Amino acid sequence: MILLDPDLDPNLSPHRRSPVGEGHDPAPDTISARRSIVSAPLKALGKHRLPSARALAGFLKQAQIAVRLRGKVTVLLTTDVTMRRLNRSFRGKNKATDVLSFPAPGTFAAEVAGDVAISIPTALRQADERGHALSTEIKVLMLHGLLHLAGYDHEADSGQMSRRERVLRARLRLPQGLIERAKDNEASGFSLKRRKGARSARGGRR
Repeated sequence: MILLDPDLDPNLSPHRRSPVGEGHDPAPDTISARRSIVSAPLKALGKHRLPSARALAGFLKQAQIAVRLRGKVTVLLTTDVTMRRLNRSFRGKNKATDVLSFPAPGTFAAEVAGDVAISIPTALRQADERGHALSTEIKVLMLHGLLHLAGYDHEADSGQMSRRERVLRARLRLPQGLIERAKDNEASGFSLKRRKGARSARGGRR
């Protein structure tokens, strides 16, 4: 099921951040609290356009089969404000993020796999940075979230989730995944520090 947060501004552009802590944004304790929302037509956001709920539901089904994840999954497309509150409540991190996963308790796992929340403002910025469509970025985030629902955890494993994401990304014709991006960013940061260090060393010898 694909849900669109009614607090999502249809006129958001990739370069306008949601004002954290401002306005009225009643974040739910769980994503399931918004399951009564009827999937409304998805509107244009800046120069990007959200894919239809039907298209995203179709990809969700395809990705679940690829991940081998059984049970109902609800995907909430929401704001940075709500993502920050969810991240703070469930992970103790007081900042917005791109995707969060909430596996269902074991007693419901046979019927319900869990929930995935995706920040559309963050997805817009990342789509612009990567030079691809918003729909592509949402799919990348959705796949990452589904892998977490399936029990993978790249923060604790020895590369299993990264390898699985890479295989499925290729199968689903998606660009670079989140774990690969993080590794590239770390490598770029390390390289930049080394270059800065080299310049400092040369300056010291002069």
